[in-house]
Amino acid sequence: MAARWWRWRHGCSWRPAARNPGPGCPGRAGSLGPRAAPDGRAQIPYCSLVKNLTLAFPSVHSISRFYHTTPAVFCCSKTQSGEKYSDPFKLGWKDLKGLYEDIRKEVFVSTTELKEMSEYYFDGKGKGFRPIIVVLMARACNIHHNNSRDMQANQRSIALITEMIHTASLVHDDVIDNARSRRGKHTVNNIWGEKKAVLAGDLILSAASVALARIGNTTVLSILTEVIEDLVRGEFLQLGSKENENERFAHYLEKTFKKTASLIANSCKAVSVLSCPDPEVHEIAYQYGKNVGIAFQLIDDVLDFTSCSDKMGKPTAADLKLGLATGPVLFACQQFPEMNAMIMRRFSFPGDVDRARQYVLQSDGVRQTTYLAQRYCHEAVREISKLRASPERDALIQLSEIVLTRDK
Repeated sequence: MAARWWRWRHGCSWRPAARNPGPGCPGRAGSLGPRAAPDGRAQIPYCSLVKNLTLAFPSVHSISRFYHTTPAVFCCSKTQSGEKYSDPFKLGWKDLKGLYEDIRKEVFVSTTELKEMSEYYFDGKGKGFRPIIVVLMARACNIHHNNSRDMQANQRSIALITEMIHTASLVHDDVIDNARSRRGKHTVNNIWGEKKAVLAGDLILSAASVALARIGNTTVLSILTEVIEDLVRGEFLQLGSKENENERFAHYLEKTFKKTASLIANSCKAVSVLSCPDPEVHEIAYQYGKNVGIAFQLIDDVLDFTSCSDKMGKPTAADLKLGLATGPVLFACQQFPEMNAMIMRRFSFPGDVDRARQYVLQSDGVRQTTYLAQRYCHEAVREISKLRASPERDALIQLSEIVLTRDK
């Protein structure tokens, strides 16, 4: 069975084979599904995924312990470099003072209404998770390369661009999902209408593209252009679904990477390229961002079932209402096979959403998804630990704990 799990892990990379696919990686469509064994034996059924997870990692038999507590590997109230700091966000914000003011300057337009729309989410009330990771990664790579304590202006620009691309994607997502609230307030499309919201998202994205071109590095330009392509492809993946149970989890993880993790992974890689010429460092930065990004979305999918609307700033059980089968649902389906029909009809029948939610809460779906997020964070810590010790590197380690323990 361990060999089966190894084949599952290594048979589903959505990147070139040289990349380490991590603890549970998105694949090309269908790659999580059956793979022919060398001896021609039966292929891995999707329904054995939970069992494979359990056997592949010896400690999964006590998964409830992992769900309620955080593994010690993620705890670092004092950095491994011996330097103390309060928390990763305070450390990162030192380089991000005036972040939203600078972004508003980038998206400046003379039309009053368009200006209000494009600046609507740049009010400083977001988590700032992505730009924080970017500036911490930039400093960690700078220190690793030549012990430089300076932040390059272009590296800080990547943090701004990352937040702009992320925000543009939120504006567009809200139109597609017909969302009414975001970050505890009305969405752009709810206030100004769908057509204008699409244009506002386009404006933010174009401003980000101009700022990116101004950096003048063709490698960085290529890296971050891939993010925009991934966002579009990820949205198309979300609009579809797989009839074959064997392919659903691969489809879900690939969508998760493209819609969420790609931006973090490639932004981390971009600042590492500006920092040093070493491809190994670029790969470390990319792998850290990829694994933390996927874990972040897995926990987001868990919170859709376990948190309340007031904390999340948006309605919970939203994914089910949109017809989406996320990690907790796919794991729950193993215990409640009757969910398969609901997944295929995208929870469109009366009572489907409530029934599916109850099935998830009665199953191990939440715990299994949380555990899978822990495995991704463990891989992120393993990667970033390859860099030279520094407060910023250790802050990135601590961020992986924050990803797992957040409640909104």
